[in-house]
Amino acid sequence: MTADRTDPVVSTPHGALRGRYERGVAVFRGIPYAAPPFGPRRFRPPVPLPPWDGVRDAGAFGPTPPKPPYSDAFARYLSDPVVPGDDILNLNVWTPDPDPAARLPVLVWLHGGALTRGSSAVPVYDGHAFARDGVVCVSVNYRLGVEGYGLFPDTPPNPGLRDQIAALAWVHDTIEAFGGDPGRITLFGQSAGAISIGALLAAPQTRGLVRRAVLQSGPPEASERAKVRRMVRRMASRLRIPATAEAFAAVDRDLLLRTQAEVGRLSSPVLGGPAFGIVVDGDVLPRDPLDALLDGAAPGVDLMMGWTRDEHRLWLVPGGLMERLDRLGAVALAGAMARCHCGSEVPRGYRALHPEAGTADLVGDLVTDHLLRIPLHRLADARTERSYVYEFAWPSRLPGLGACHALELGFVFDTGEVPESRRLAGEGAPQELADAMHSAWVRFAAEGDPGWEHWDATHPVRVFGDHAPGAAHEVAYTAHGPRDRELALWTRDAATPAPAPTDTGPPRGPELRAAVRRLRRPGPLRRN
Repeated sequence: MTADRTDPVVSTPHGALRGRYERGVAVFRGIPYAAPPFGPRRFRPPVPLPPWDGVRDAGAFGPTPPKPPYSDAFARYLSDPVVPGDDILNLNVWTPDPDPAARLPVLVWLHGGALTRGSSAVPVYDGHAFARDGVVCVSVNYRLGVEGYGLFPDTPPNPGLRDQIAALAWVHDTIEAFGGDPGRITLFGQSAGAISIGALLAAPQTRGLVRRAVLQSGPPEASERAKVRRMVRRMASRLRIPATAEAFAAVDRDLLLRTQAEVGRLSSPVLGGPAFGIVVDGDVLPRDPLDALLDGAAPGVDLMMGWTRDEHRLWLVPGGLMERLDRLGAVALAGAMARCHCGSEVPRGYRALHPEAGTADLVGDLVTDHLLRIPLHRLADARTERSYVYEFAWPSRLPGLGACHALELGFVFDTGEVPESRRLAGEGAPQELADAMHSAWVRFAAEGDPGWEHWDATHPVRVFGDHAPGAAHEVAYTAHGPRDRELALWTRDAATPAPAPTDTGPPRGPELRAAVRRLRRPGPLRRN
């Protein structure tokens, strides 16, 4: 390894790389970890990139995976830059000391975007602050949408998940050259990135590659194969081609993206709908990730996991669904009961606990608890290794968003100064909250302890950004989970059979399905 203050160079098993020094940190961007997944490799598992001769420049972000743009409603809040090119299986490294002797802790970031959007080039995900504070930060691109999660009869499933496994193996084998310690690798990811981490922890191929993991607003889960296959078949029907990887590979890439966006425009975490997802495949993912982790998969891996207080508001506010759900009232609650497979006692209990809340907030909390908070509670309860749980409660300065999905990211990365962070947070986000959150992630990566009590029978939860009476201005601590009362309703409901439908009850059957279709019609809803 050679380095100077203007042009750091590292030697890796694959070849030499020339990065840049930026604000005292060495940055290497666009590093390929596998061959471009196009041509004969399209829709297939990643293959190693042959070593290169000479010194490869790593000064700019590499190409981003093919993805449709956000709708105008969501583009107001979320940034998603596009870098053209085929060499999309790449990653970036920020390091304070590109010296193999440094042996620094490592954080590996997997972005969110419903497995259809996002990339490592989003400015909010800049890893400078982590490197500034003594941690090597790596961010990863992986295949998205039908390219990464289409289910075909003629190719293996989950190519996007296989990309992530290849990237993690690359980090384990190579990060020492950048000053990282391969024995102290922490995965962290948000939304679809956290869901991916759940699958990676359950995958046998990753055993021994990860020391710790952070799941932000995403539970370990697998999608139903029939649901993913239905997405592919709907695309094939519109394109008038067979639902095979061979046929899809012959379609123009831009046309494929437009078709994917049209078919997936009804997808929403709150309302359901067709969507791509990770599936159990009997190979890299032999069983459901949550079941595997509840049964002791990923031994020795400590976890930190949490959510934002108002996750659902990012899914509902941009498209105007908050108002429509409030108007529908009983119909919307009936839809939430169907989505969550619960009886009427659960929404009735939520209404009693939050009499001031509108229907949309009740529906959003019901679905978020069912899809996210309950699985993470179960995982924390089952693990013998240490688990730490948090809630992000600071409300955005922008109207209606509250403490919504993805709002915590600018605080975790300490990138509140970039315009893309202000798109979601608004002006005047508190730096002391960023200091608290960012330092907790740094401490967890370095020491395995973010600074509060690990999960036990008392359900301790660190609450970031709580302004409740008596709470610290930016960081509060509760000896019991802030949503324990709500989640207890699900346990009670499970022991009580749901009441039979009556003529005076909320709409069901065709009437309910028609109402949900009307809700979905206005525009796309995505899980970030």
